Amino acid sequence: MKVTQKNFASSAARAVKDCRIFYFCGPDESGASDAATRIAALLAESLGAAEKVELGGADLRRDPVKLADEARSVSLFGDRRIIHVRATGDDAHDAVENLLESPVDGWPVIIVATSATDKSRIAKLLDNRDDAMVGMFYLPDLRSVAGTVRSMADAMGVRLTDDLAERIARSTALDTRMARSEIEKLALFLDASPQAPRPADAAALDEICAVSEDDGMMPLVNAVLGGKVRRIPAELARMREQGINPVGLVLALQRRTAQLVQLTARMGERSDVDSFVQQEKSVFFRDRQDITQQLKRWRGVRLTRLCERLIMLHRTLIEDNRNGELAVAQGLAEIARAAAR
Repeated sequence: MKVTQKNFASSAARAVKDCRIFYFCGPDESGASDAATRIAALLAESLGAAEKVELGGADLRRDPVKLADEARSVSLFGDRRIIHVRATGDDAHDAVENLLESPVDGWPVIIVATSATDKSRIAKLLDNRDDAMVGMFYLPDLRSVAGTVRSMADAMGVRLTDDLAERIARSTALDTRMARSEIEKLALFLDASPQAPRPADAAALDEICAVSEDDGMMPLVNAVLGGKVRRIPAELARMREQGINPVGLVLALQRRTAQLVQLTARMGERSDVDSFVQQEKSVFFRDRQDITQQLKRWRGVRLTRLCERLIMLHRTLIEDNRNGELAVAQGLAEIARAAAR
């Protein structure tokens, strides 16, 4: 079963009944992660309380039989399990292949693959299988994310106007994971719930929601990925002055990097980056110069390593948010120096 963000919601319930492997990929990592969360929730409703087992793609690359073993195993107390895999590219390919060859169906497996598409080797393994769902999530536009924001808010009892939903979408760099966090804070601030909905206004957003929009992050994003090392100290100082969220900044970097991955795949073997970007309709005209510079610096293995480095930085921030600004400053400086080489 193949889906995109357009038909995932309508297919999810049926997929949980029919499928045992769920593979979500594409440049919109937040959309893929949201889909994984939704499938896990539906599986929990179906299975009852279940143990969450988390595996990394790098671990599975080193031990390709581990996924099949975990999917077949039963805990000491007979608990149900849901296997969650965070992979980069095709590093879990051999593990998925071993899982498919297993004679035992085992527990459901949910895979979120960064820097991968529905043309990846894993996706091809799962293609045309009745027991697998492959979801490809493209970069969203402002309107679609604003609609998702309103839907999430309605479910939490927060009533948003179109303008406020769009503001939240912008302030979270079109990342639905961050948007959900902002709405949860807004619901607490308003004392809103599905049973007692409350309207939100701009003043409430000013009190608790993110104040830094994607446009405020992009000068730093472009300086880092463009290798403009001398600009980094001033941009980091501006980040601190404006209170830019370190996690939001890393997510903005990941979104631009995902865009570079997508553009690199489209460009193929062509060497004239300038003419390709000028003709590429998916690139906003104001971003063309920066993206052209970044595509020249980040290709092939370097781009793959950049994706992996940003994932590691993101995880570091989640595990230790007290030192977020320091971790971001060090990580971005390293990336900028690599881009400048």
